[in-house]
Amino acid sequence: MRAVLTWRDKAEHCINDIAFKPDGTQLILAAGNRLLVYDTSDGTLLQPLKGHKDTVYCVAYAKDGKRFASGSADKSVIIWTSKLEGILKYTHNDAIQCVSYNPITHQLASCSSSDFGLWSPEQKSVSKHKSSSKIICCREERNDILAVADWGQKISFYQLSGKQIGKDRALNFDPCCISYFTKGEYILLGGSDKQVSLFTKDGVRLGTVGEQNSWVWTCQVKPDSNYVVVGCQDGTISFYQLIFSTVHGLYKDRYAYRDSMTDVIVQHLITEQKVRIKCKELVKKIAIYRNRLAIQLPEKILIYELYSEDSSDMHYRVKEKIIKKFECNLLVVCANHIILCQEKRLQCLSFSGVKEREWQMESLIRYIKVIGGPPGREGLLVGLKNGQILKIFVDNLFAIILLKQATAVRCLDMSASRKKLAVVDENDTCLVYDIDTKELLFQEPNANSVAWNTQCEDMLCFSGGGYLNIKASTFPVHRQKLQGFVVGYNGSKIFCLHVFSISAVEVPQSAPMYQYLDRKLFKEAYQIACLGVTDTDWRELAMEALEGLDFETAKKAFIRVQDLRYLELISSIEERKKRGETNNDLFLADVFSYQGKFHEAAKLYKRSGHENLALEMYTDLCMFEYAKDFLGSGDPKETKMLITKQADWARNIKEPKAAVEMYISAGEHVKAIEICGDHGWVDMLIDIARKLDKAEREPLLLCATYLKKLDSPGYAAETYLKMGDLKSLVQLHVETQRWDEAFALGEKHPEFKDDIYVPYAQWLAENDRFEEAQKAFHKAGRQREAVQVLEQLTNNAVAESRFNDAAYYYWMLSMQCLDIAQDRAQKDMMLGKFHHFQRLAELYHGYHAIHRHTEDPFSVHRPETLFNISRFLLHSLPKDTPLGISKVKILFTLAKQSKALGAYRLARHAYDKLRGLYIPARFQKSIELGTLTIRAKPFHDSEELVPLCYRCSTNNPLLNNLGNVCINCRQPFIFSASSYDVLHLVEFYLEEGITDEEAISLIDLEVPRPKQDNRQQEIANSSSQILRLVETKDSMGDEDPFTAKLSFEQGGSEFVPVVVSRLVLRSMSRRDVLVKRWPPPLRWQYFRSLLPDASITMCPSCFQMFHSEDYELLVLQHGCCPYCRRCKDDPGP
Repeated sequence: MRAVLTWRDKAEHCINDIAFKPDGTQLILAAGNRLLVYDTSDGTLLQPLKGHKDTVYCVAYAKDGKRFASGSADKSVIIWTSKLEGILKYTHNDAIQCVSYNPITHQLASCSSSDFGLWSPEQKSVSKHKSSSKIICCREERNDILAVADWGQKISFYQLSGKQIGKDRALNFDPCCISYFTKGEYILLGGSDKQVSLFTKDGVRLGTVGEQNSWVWTCQVKPDSNYVVVGCQDGTISFYQLIFSTVHGLYKDRYAYRDSMTDVIVQHLITEQKVRIKCKELVKKIAIYRNRLAIQLPEKILIYELYSEDSSDMHYRVKEKIIKKFECNLLVVCANHIILCQEKRLQCLSFSGVKEREWQMESLIRYIKVIGGPPGREGLLVGLKNGQILKIFVDNLFAIILLKQATAVRCLDMSASRKKLAVVDENDTCLVYDIDTKELLFQEPNANSVAWNTQCEDMLCFSGGGYLNIKASTFPVHRQKLQGFVVGYNGSKIFCLHVFSISAVEVPQSAPMYQYLDRKLFKEAYQIACLGVTDTDWRELAMEALEGLDFETAKKAFIRVQDLRYLELISSIEERKKRGETNNDLFLADVFSYQGKFHEAAKLYKRSGHENLALEMYTDLCMFEYAKDFLGSGDPKETKMLITKQADWARNIKEPKAAVEMYISAGEHVKAIEICGDHGWVDMLIDIARKLDKAEREPLLLCATYLKKLDSPGYAAETYLKMGDLKSLVQLHVETQRWDEAFALGEKHPEFKDDIYVPYAQWLAENDRFEEAQKAFHKAGRQREAVQVLEQLTNNAVAESRFNDAAYYYWMLSMQCLDIAQDRAQKDMMLGKFHHFQRLAELYHGYHAIHRHTEDPFSVHRPETLFNISRFLLHSLPKDTPLGISKVKILFTLAKQSKALGAYRLARHAYDKLRGLYIPARFQKSIELGTLTIRAKPFHDSEELVPLCYRCSTNNPLLNNLGNVCINCRQPFIFSASSYDVLHLVEFYLEEGITDEEAISLIDLEVPRPKQDNRQQEIANSSSQILRLVETKDSMGDEDPFTAKLSFEQGGSEFVPVVVSRLVLRSMSRRDVLVKRWPPPLRWQYFRSLLPDASITMCPSCFQMFHSEDYELLVLQHGCCPYCRRCKDDPGP
């Protein structure tokens, strides 16, 4: 720190107090009984102010700059404006000792020996307050620490709470004035020692501001500046500027500098880490080298070292202390030594303070720098005022002269390989020498500092004139704006010292890189790029190296920008070179094609004899016009290939119609069809299909497929017909459910019957048309599927209590089994199933009425019908009751209807049977009541209800243990399928040797019967008894041979069927005979009506018998047979 006197003046009287105008332009002095106003810029006295009658002791300026106040021994306070006009005067009881303005409220405090007053512009009067002792000082301060200097020759520091901070510090003089400097970092003190001294805020003396001839009575700091004004007892006014020199040291990426005059901050320029070392004394010099740090204090030198060898470690500890006062201009530290420079002399001291050697130079030393070396043998680079540049090793007494120039040295630096030396002289010229040859390589003007790049031999930078200059090799300088001094250059970082701080500036090395590229020096350009360039610069380097066929450099650069495409190109070229390819034109053509220089690439391909590669390049890039121009009138095959690729391109850029036309012209019909199909262009598909030859099956098939997808089955069918692909046509009809066309095609081509009816049946089943599906399966010959459908339908109907449907499905199942029974291998099994399903159909058909009667609130059947059905079911039920059929419901219905019809005995029997069964809760009450009430009825049945056997005229009991057969002749009863009455029919069988066709023809003759004597003959054998009607020659009379002797006493327990001869058949009337014409392998069944006048109708489909009137009524109601659901208009089987 040094003080420079700016101006000085002398007043006639002692300077008691000083106040600056807040903007710093004016200075108000209290001298004698006047105020003196000075211009601070040059010390001109602007105006003396008179207003007080006695000595002016104090003066203060308000912070807003509008007014100032002065206090005098005449006990008055005067308020002055900034225009130097007095506007107010008030008095105290004693002399005014001090005045001060509040910086916020601008309230004035004026203090006398016995009281103090407070005045503000808003108040009309001054409020005064008594003081118990004399007030010496009052001051506005914004610091949190109160500094107190007293005539005990000490300075103390206190918190605002009154607590002392630290210990008292001795001054060795009587202080008269104290003031904080630069926002509280320093303190100015003046007094009996006739000088103003600068202290730290902790009370450490730093130096002298200015020596005077008398006591310093007051000192003040100009606001927001480093100027100080000093007022003395003899009237002298001195205006000083304080200049704080930069004390610092730099080694690579570590920078140490002085802070607050007593602290040292070490900054890592890369990581921005900082560490503060508090020395508590004035720091005079700093030196840093590797892991060493040297700090010179007034009475000693401290040597610090890093805790570890880690490059990022910032923890220092004291290694050595040299307790000795040294005078030196420059300080340098090495691994084991410190170097002191004093004008022409260099001294090398060990860390213990022992001088080991000394060098005396010819001229003043202007610059010194450690350039590295083994510990204890480091080299120093020294520049002298006479232009000499020397290299000194700390373990060698002899200095080596590197070179000598005519001008004084200001700054030096040596390149990384120590082959070049850069010097900045006193003429601001940067000169670069070859150390070995002493040759001046080049020089550049306007330089104040220089630094070589530590990572690149040929790069240096220098600063000057507000610019940073970067120079690579002998290329022109690249310049950019930068304030400050260059002190280091590492990679892409330039370390710049500006004012008191150092910063790392990231500088792209683009300009020198491009300078190397211009001369095709790719490897050198790559080295520069490694220091730090943008991605764009890396890409440019990679491209230039690639065009220059420097594949190694290009590869490194492309790796840096992560361009895999070019890396693949380089890798392929390297592989080809390994295989022996040496055609650089071909390599360069590949490079140009990758760079988009297609025409240049095509020329190189042609020159190297690879026209096909040029053509492939153009087509891959969809530059078809260029390809055609390049091809000229060449091979038609290649022209067709071009058109195809052009069509591919049109397809990819969403121009499908153009692509279709191109594909057709190139003969690529499949691709054209795919585009049309994908876009739904039916018209174009039809046009293509009609133009194609029928031999081109693949495109035609594709056409048909797309037409089918686009819901144009008619055109698809046309295409299939053109191809002659009937199977696909059938499949088309089936998939589009055009069943009529499919059936028509099936009629013409029976081999496709399965392909039509099976899907048709599946479609019907999926649409809940199961009966039609079953028929379709049957028609397609898929008997297993047909039976499965029927079985599922039957099970569902039974589970859902739709017994009428169950009867119908069982009948259909029986007919299916009969149809399958034509296969001899399955005949016996299928016939057994046929009879089983027939019985189940009859049971469920009858049970339907019982179920509805018990479940529905109203019955649609007559009591007689329900009575007959109940008896029929009880006689017909097997031991294991079929699923869904309730014996309780049957017996309950029988009991109820028997009671209603007068069959009390049967009713009682039914109720008795019910007692042995599990009765549902809803029937329990009715059954119990019926059981009780039936006891009041007679124990017999009405004779009108007793069934009659029409063969033997025997009255059968209502409940027959034998079942539905006559108890006398064992003739099975034939029941009406609606009323379940016993019909007046007797089944007869044909004599052996008579076929069904012959029997029908004999019956159809209806020959008038002659009078004859028909006698019956009973033939008995071991297995059966047969009653045969035979004719005799002497038979006479007109009695019917069939009915003559049907009624007779049956002696045995076996059933004897009625067997007729041809003569009996001939005597029968066609209207009296009903024939069940079962399909093979069953035989037909013949029945003779014994009451011709009572008409009976047989359904030609299911062969169930009805009273004709009942049948006609049911057909009218339902439109079909109630049993097999055959419509009245359908033909018989």
